[in-house]
This record gives sequence, C-alpha cells and structure tokens, in this order.
Amino acid sequence: MTKTAPLKFLKEVRQEVSKVTWPTRKETILTTAMVFVMVFILSLFFLGVDQVLSFGVRWILGL
Repeated sequence: MTKTAPLKFLKEVRQEVSKVTWPTRKETILTTAMVFVMVFILSLFFLGVDQVLSFGVRWILGL
C-alpha cells in the first residue's frame, strides 16, 4: 500500500466529491416517502404472516 501526502489526498477527495451527483430535494422527499410506504406495507404483511403462524401453532398444540 502506497502512502499519499495528506494535501494530495485531500485534493483527490475534493475531486471525487465534485463528481458525485447529489439528489434534489424533491427526489429525496419522494424516496423517503416511498421508504415509509414500503415499511408500512411490509409491516402489515408480516403482521398477517405472524397471525397465521400463531393461529397454526395454537391449533397444533391445542391451546
């Protein structure tokens, strides 16, 4: 592994950061909303699966 001078490293980091395509505010809000919707949908799905499995276990054990 080669050593890089701190100033050269910082210059290279600055160059790489300038190449990054940052999302717009609208894209960030839309993506965040989509994440919350998916979390809600999946929580309902796993609630249903949990209820079905719970019913099955109670039925098998006769509780």
